Amino acid sequence: ERPYYRPPLLDTILFAPYQQRRNRRFNQSKKLLQLEKMAGERKAKPDLVSRDYTIHLAKRVHKTTFKAKTPRAIKQIKKFAQDAMGTKDVRIGTDVNKYVWAQGVRNPPKRIRVRLSRKRNEDEDAEEKLYTLVQLVEVSTFKGLQTENVDSA
Repeated sequence: ERPYYRPPLLDTILFAPYQQRRNRRFNQSKKLLQLEKMAGERKAKPDLVSRDYTIHLAKRVHKTTFKAKTPRAIKQIKKFAQDAMGTKDVRIGTDVNKYVWAQGVRNPPKRIRVRLSRKRNEDEDAEEKLYTLVQLVEVSTFKGLQTENVDSA
């Protein structure tokens, strides 16, 4: 017995949409690879920079057990600083720590305004040459505040 013969024209009619979808997916993945490669070749960031950020802690500690809320808030501040400044070494100032812990373990503040400063590491044998310092910026209200670059003078 010979297998069923399907004419080539019928083949293109039946499978053309599938082929186009497959090609589109392939092209999208190629573009993603190109974007990832470009992201790796970014321009060098300025070494020493300071910015003021407002961190919305309430959404970061939502649905957390009471006894873990404030410790989680501190971890989230560190994570935010790592993402914003691109350094693994993050040092939280005592004023920030006191501000977050002021209302106890169960009730961290809803928002906090912080100054993130990227600084050079004084240790020669340190793994990273830069670290981020997190300092508290006291504000009366959080309304209308945006991220601002600060002159480190």
